[in-house]
Amino acid sequence: MTHPPYTGSSDELHRLAAFDTHAPLEEGTLGKLYSYMLKCRTVEERIRLLYRQGRFSGNYFSAVGQEATEVGATMDLLPEDTVAPSHRNFVTHIMKGTPLKLMFAHIFLRKASPDQGRCAQAHCGYAPLNIITPASTIAAQLAIGTGVALANKMQKKMSVVVALSGEGSTSLGLWHESLNFAGVQQLPIVFILENNLWAESVPAQLQSAVADFSIKAQAYGMRGITVDGNDVVAVYKAAQEAIYGARQGVGPTLIECKTYRWYGHSEIDPAKYRPVGELEYWKSRDPIPAMERYLTERGFWADSWKQELLAEFEREIDEAIEFAEKSPYPDPVDALDHVFSFSIRERELNRKVWAPQVAVMV
Repeated sequence: MTHPPYTGSSDELHRLAAFDTHAPLEEGTLGKLYSYMLKCRTVEERIRLLYRQGRFSGNYFSAVGQEATEVGATMDLLPEDTVAPSHRNFVTHIMKGTPLKLMFAHIFLRKASPDQGRCAQAHCGYAPLNIITPASTIAAQLAIGTGVALANKMQKKMSVVVALSGEGSTSLGLWHESLNFAGVQQLPIVFILENNLWAESVPAQLQSAVADFSIKAQAYGMRGITVDGNDVVAVYKAAQEAIYGARQGVGPTLIECKTYRWYGHSEIDPAKYRPVGELEYWKSRDPIPAMERYLTERGFWADSWKQELLAEFEREIDEAIEFAEKSPYPDPVDALDHVFSFSIRERELNRKVWAPQVAVMV
């Protein structure tokens, strides 16, 4: 299927042009990739610190170390594009433009958050920006994202879905069902597989007998590629090419990004199962210093710029934390809103009306 001509702004039309993976990226694009990675790292490290200070209750699932994949796969999406994140992709809110004060309101479980304080940390969507709410049910977001992609195709939209999951999700039925359906229907969706070597405490080699998970794409009739998930330029180029193809109706793509999460599955997991030296090796491949070297080699780097960025991010984070901590908690009765349920009085009435009939039927 070929989509009708896009009628968006000239800016958006420029971004929809065929992406040349061989052309060098412009300085502005490289700067955005770096600054977003630095911002995501700064935000998540602050959240981890707040947890250890006991400033919020609950838990958190950080993606520290995976910034190149998070940023490269989701930068430059259009407002009408959808992101289907996992619980480890909280920073995709930054990439889609959710204000930090709303993100931290979610961390502190306050009524001002996009979910009005209903969901556990890192399980927050934002409908105005087309961010699907992730769930602890692994790969569930892929099924929802695939449904959105089907709707986009049926409505002849040029919008795409970028759906993220870890390599552990490939062992589950929801992953298979989503990719199989997307392949059969040739849907405008890009599946980003973050192979960080660990599904909680289970290593990748116990998840799959193949070294490159991208080979699984062949079973679903879609293109599959593997990239260095710590090389933000490589991830960005692969994602942009796949997104362009999805907009043009050529179907879905599976992009495996080989990366690594520095910390445990969550803040309550010490990651004690890792082999000796594994973390040190991957920290030596930290995507942020790697990008600093890349920019330096091209004459685009200045130490002062990094300090300016950090100062700006810290100020924005401080303001967001202050906003969140001063925001009220939701009223307990608010939990009854937006759910398919009855009030206590209605349930009692229902029980009286239906109980005799049920007894007769039995």
